Amino acid sequence: MWPLVLSALSLGFLGSFHCIGMCGPIALALPVQHLTGSRKMAGILLYNGGRISAYALLGLFFGWLGRQFYLGGLQQWLSIVLGAGLLLVVLLQYIAKKSMPVAARIGRLTGGVRKVLGSLLRRQQFRTLYAIGFFNGLLPCGLVYLGIAGSLATVHAYEGALFMAAFGAGTLPAMAAVTGARHLFSLRLRNQVKRLVPVVITAMGLLLIVRGMNLGIPYISPSMHRNASGVVERCCHK
Repeated sequence: MWPLVLSALSLGFLGSFHCIGMCGPIALALPVQHLTGSRKMAGILLYNGGRISAYALLGLFFGWLGRQFYLGGLQQWLSIVLGAGLLLVVLLQYIAKKSMPVAARIGRLTGGVRKVLGSLLRRQQFRTLYAIGFFNGLLPCGLVYLGIAGSLATVHAYEGALFMAAFGAGTLPAMAAVTGARHLFSLRLRNQVKRLVPVVITAMGLLLIVRGMNLGIPYISPSMHRNASGVVERCCHK
């Protein structure tokens, strides 16, 4: 269990500068900048608690979904499809920069979430901070896609939720810093960090595809076979 939590924390922490680039504008618009002391800290924690709650809910669902693939002996195909999906995400992001119609179609998928989030931000009320964080956590994000891939691989609903909650906790230091010390994170810095994200997603996608190809490479693409009961087992040392 602890290796699972530590890997999720590491993923969140190492990728948290991406959060500064993607979610930084929302964090900087929170109605906490005029507050001081414990009330400001409480507001920051409420917002981030909402984000982590949304991540945990996503992890619960995708952990359960991964379990269904595991019971069906399809985890190899799941890994390959998941990796291909991450590569497709990178490709679509590239195309979206060149073609506004594509970007518009992608935007419609989360239009409802964005509309609610915008409405909450316009209110500028302390009591909306948790809800702002929750809906922020449901927005499309390359780093969250990596977390979802990890929760799918846990093949348990509760472990998927734990993985995504720990992932969210890993992003907490950077997100708390950008909200509480906004002058430290310039627009230029946030844009530079955002450029690194497609590289990380591509590497993760390729790794998942190789992992599902059953090449017999220890820890990278372990051999998988069915036992007498028909359940697929994984061997990392063959």
